Amino acid sequence: MATVKDKLRERIKELTCLYEVTSIIANSDFDQLEISLEAIAYCLKNAWQFDAVAEVYLNLGEYTIETEGYRDSMTIMHTDIKVFNKVSGIVKVGYPEDRYFYADFLAEEKDLLNNVAIAIGNLLERKQVRESEAKVKRQMERTDRLHILGEITAGIAHELNTPLANILGFTELLKERVGDAGALRDLDKIVENTIFSREIVKKLMFFACEMPQEMQPVELNPIIESTLKLLTPSLRAKNLKLTKKFGSDDIRLRADKVQFTQVLFNLVMNAIYYSPNKGTVGVSISEKGKKIQICISDEGTGIDPKIEDKIFEPFFTTKPLGEGSGLGLSVVHGIISSHKGTIEHKPNKPKGTIFILDFPKL
Repeated sequence: MATVKDKLRERIKELTCLYEVTSIIANSDFDQLEISLEAIAYCLKNAWQFDAVAEVYLNLGEYTIETEGYRDSMTIMHTDIKVFNKVSGIVKVGYPEDRYFYADFLAEEKDLLNNVAIAIGNLLERKQVRESEAKVKRQMERTDRLHILGEITAGIAHELNTPLANILGFTELLKERVGDAGALRDLDKIVENTIFSREIVKKLMFFACEMPQEMQPVELNPIIESTLKLLTPSLRAKNLKLTKKFGSDDIRLRADKVQFTQVLFNLVMNAIYYSPNKGTVGVSISEKGKKIQICISDEGTGIDPKIEDKIFEPFFTTKPLGEGSGLGLSVVHGIISSHKGTIEHKPNKPKGTIFILDFPKL
């Protein structure tokens, strides 16, 4: 039978454990959470009545901590770890099964285990809140950058349109006055490159939402079918398989048909570009509540987490020099925003990327 002195010693151990756990959590580095969880596990081990043989197991998502002698066959006391009222892990304390029974655990030890689980859950909640705040901050910073860049590029586009029109006009006049075949070829190159430059300006204006829109009800399936038909040679060139999944034959939304086609064209072209030979490109449309969702997937290498916040910025590209202007996704982002839609991306499994577009229903 435990003496008063024994009971007092156990209460001191439990209070010491709670104090140490609180200190560990208060000084936790969220980037090195495993170190904190390991320290908590050993605090628990030392707090138990038979601490010399007690062992601790802690599992929390990607983290698994166990003291050296822990085995699944031990006599176990356990409790769940909840994060935002959802069970996200478990913590167990065990004694050797051949010498101890569940009755050897103290009622106060169960309370201690519950309190430590609550403290760990609070730690994870703080971590998730901080990560959410950081994500929102990055999104706000990106939105602000895109807004500023939109204003800048709109001004640039307007300024460039006039000289480009003059170059085209005067070149055509020169072609009428020049009889030399070599000079005419050179003039044709000037015209060709000027037209190419005007296309870049047009993309800049799309990004800045400066192009006039003709919003009207459009049926999606025919637009997607015609876009994919145009890209058939590109798909065939890489022996790519195309999978299509249309949730309904009559899905409509309010959109500018030309701009919407450009969005689809850019995203499918990107999927083709990044997919390996004999890979699969997927296009699907579905209705999700009050939204219409379009998904475009590839089986490429995926988007590096280090650059995922930059991919919608103008002039940012991962393509080799000369193969991309870096305006494709920024144009797509601008058009989708002007249609009151959203675009996001996530990894495709087992590899690649899925772009997810959501638009309000008609």
